[in-house]
Amino acid sequence: MARSLLVLSLLSLLVSVALAGLTTIEHSLKEDGSLAILVVGDWGRKGTYNQSLVAQQMGKVGKELDIDFVISTGDNFYEDGLTGLDDEAFEQSFSEIYTADSLQKPWYTGMDSLTYGANYQFNYFNQAQLIGFLILFLEVLGNHDYRGDVIAQLSPVLQMVDCRFICMRSFIVNAEIVDFFFVDTTPFVVKYWTKPKDHHYDWRDVASRETYIANLLQDLDYSLKASSARWKIVVGHHTMRSVSQHGDTEELLQYLLPVLTTNGVDFYINGHDHCLEHISSTDSPLQYFTSGGGSKAWRGVYTSNADKVQFFYDGQGFMSLKLTECHADIAFYDVEGQELYKCSMAKINRGAFPSSVSVEAERAGTTT
Repeated sequence: MARSLLVLSLLSLLVSVALAGLTTIEHSLKEDGSLAILVVGDWGRKGTYNQSLVAQQMGKVGKELDIDFVISTGDNFYEDGLTGLDDEAFEQSFSEIYTADSLQKPWYTGMDSLTYGANYQFNYFNQAQLIGFLILFLEVLGNHDYRGDVIAQLSPVLQMVDCRFICMRSFIVNAEIVDFFFVDTTPFVVKYWTKPKDHHYDWRDVASRETYIANLLQDLDYSLKASSARWKIVVGHHTMRSVSQHGDTEELLQYLLPVLTTNGVDFYINGHDHCLEHISSTDSPLQYFTSGGGSKAWRGVYTSNADKVQFFYDGQGFMSLKLTECHADIAFYDVEGQELYKCSMAKINRGAFPSSVSVEAERAGTTT
């Protein structure tokens, strides 16, 4: 009953005004004006391939940083997404794995605005009496998620099972000093449509590809231009720049990257490649971060990239991000909780646009 009332209280926060078709979630900062999150991707394997060990270390780091929420960069349930709302894999790969007290907070993933309504407001501090120590897990869909029942994974009914799980296709999380723009990248990739091999992709509410992508890019461009946040961060599943197995995603470089650079986006955060990476663009201030080490990793692939590789670790782990109005601190951790790499970034100018960052990095683990 308590869980049902909690979910109903969350759903009661829905309002009816959309921002150019993208759902917006409002999230408060800490009292000191900062925000701390964890980022993990490519994890959903029922605890195997060290998923449980990564989760344990996430719990420890999450407690140290007093995190506000968790971002998942997709591929939430292997190998082929969820089979339906009653798929036990949801609890076996999520609820029963991320059990630390510090992780009982929002997880942001992905869902379409038609499913959740136009504008979803979540204020952790104002709603503390209702939802206790809830940490949301905010998640985007990965290509493996699209091989299952996408509508089930997007359904708010799953919050009756675990109220931390917030899954949408494309949406915005506004936390005053930062806007996170979550983008559904799987439909961009042509081979999933034309050469799916033995896989079935659930394209319900997506086809046709061209129309879906055009509308999404238009909504994203509008929302980025309308944003007055100090930091602009885009989250997707697929790599934009990567030196690991999947490498660069050409469709994203062609269609998505111009929207990001035109609108002064600071970071692009993704999964897909099962590794940890930081790559700096050589022709813009944009920084690329890969956090796809939530379970199966160690691909043994490294391919040179035209941009500047600041850090690469071909193993399991996760990422942390702490933001204030003028500074960003990023760190990568391995499966044992060792801090492999950290970097600090500061806004060069105080204008709304264009913006840029300076990077100071320290390496403690495997790098290029």
